[in-house]
Amino acid sequence: MENTAPAKKVMLSGIKPTGDLTLGSYLGAIKNWAERAEQYDCYYFMADLHALTTRNDPALLRRRTLEQLAQYVACGLDPEKNTLFIQSHVPAHVELGWVLNCYTMFGELSRMTQFKDKSAKNADNINGGLFTYPALMAADILLYQPDYVPVGEDQKQHVELTRDVAQRFNNLYGETFKIPEPFVPKVGARVMDLLNPNSKMSKSDEVGNGRVVIMEAPEDIMRKFKRAVTDCDTEHCVRYDPENKPGVANLMSIYAAVTGKTFPEIELEFDGLGYGAFKPAVGEAVVETLRPIREEAQKIMKDKAYLETLCKTGAERAPCARSIRRSDWYRLRGKGTENRESGIRSESPLATDSKSPARAYTLSFHFSLFAFHFSLS
Repeated sequence: MENTAPAKKVMLSGIKPTGDLTLGSYLGAIKNWAERAEQYDCYYFMADLHALTTRNDPALLRRRTLEQLAQYVACGLDPEKNTLFIQSHVPAHVELGWVLNCYTMFGELSRMTQFKDKSAKNADNINGGLFTYPALMAADILLYQPDYVPVGEDQKQHVELTRDVAQRFNNLYGETFKIPEPFVPKVGARVMDLLNPNSKMSKSDEVGNGRVVIMEAPEDIMRKFKRAVTDCDTEHCVRYDPENKPGVANLMSIYAAVTGKTFPEIELEFDGLGYGAFKPAVGEAVVETLRPIREEAQKIMKDKAYLETLCKTGAERAPCARSIRRSDWYRLRGKGTENRESGIRSESPLATDSKSPARAYTLSFHFSLFAFHFSLS
């Protein structure tokens, strides 16, 4: 009997393997990813090529990429139900990235908020990759024709740019790319710094006193929550008021995300109690949430053969399943494509003869400094 079940919608996202995965990474992204495997066809990747915009020690980048892969699995991303892979292991990302770079406007890149922020923080290394990486991010997304891209509020701008570039390309050469939608979870979407609740909890925070790392020891997690910023209220102090009580609102969001309780339920639970009871309770809930993840990740990291299989399988599955064919963008819908604006049919500037070696060409990147980063041994 023929299977008439509708095809699953496609979802894709990734995280750079710079810094350590935090509680914010888990609650804002990975936890939600794991819960969607039954409903969506999911692709998640370690964005190691984006990490090259900053100077990294090759051995450290290699280790963090593998640790992140192990933590993905430990957080509940089943490799049998999700396609997990390392970005640099699929050369099509960079190939399409260059093509889309040529269809992304200078003004669009200049307006990207993260470029401005990172330029201010890295004034001695404002490189071209930092400026144009949104084009590579657009390629990361459009390559797999996803319906949804899970992002935090601060990343919606990148998805909007991706949509603009895809529409521009489609208007010129025909319907090539699916236009994705940003998917922002309602609870826990943006976990803030415990000491500065007006700033997002960051993987790259060098001091780290306001962030909680997935692999962190329980006693360190408890210490940080006990020192979390709140306010001077003493009566009915645990209430959700992001504008006037950002520190408390952040802790309530975290507690809601790890326990499943609503804000009214949390307010009722701690009614009449002070922050001396509330903050340790949040810390304990986080410790117990992260404990099995930390233990499973440590177990996976010791199994090098399993990690190597994950890397190989992911690299093979990623470009073969739903990804758009290279010829679709290289030939720009083939010879004789009609220019929609002028109505004139013209040869595609990237079209190649069907027998040309260029059709079968697979671009291989070998960074002399980073070459051994791709090897487990």
